[in-house]
Amino acid sequence: MASDPAAYLAEIELALIASQIVTEYDVVRSWSNTDDGFIRVRVVLANGDFLETTEYFAIEQDNVATIDYRHQWMDASREILRARWDCTPHHPEIDGFPDHVHLDSEDRVVPGQKPGLIDLLQLLEQEMTAKRLQG
Repeated sequence: MASDPAAYLAEIELALIASQIVTEYDVVRSWSNTDDGFIRVRVVLANGDFLETTEYFAIEQDNVATIDYRHQWMDASREILRARWDCTPHHPEIDGFPDHVHLDSEDRVVPGQKPGLIDLLQLLEQEMTAKRLQG
């Protein structure tokens, strides 16, 4: 992983281009400084689903660290939530607070990790491959 914000943004864009589940994407906004950066992307997935993601990151000990994020995966109509990963501090009862995932609805909240966009793409590729194999 890059230790420079501009290089990390380039890695994200390369991951979007190379991903087998991304059919199109739009970088809505991105910026980088010497020690931090931000990206907001809208993605159409191979199954027609929609992903909107934001990630603010900083360089900590020569590595990229995700600081703030929100990744929302919706169905193709953009009306049904599949999952949303975020760190909004509104569920202190969840292990790993503030990181959590809303699964299938706003009300179903489970502990989560702090995924960067590249990690999220890999997770979604695994999820979509597993569903395809299940039929």
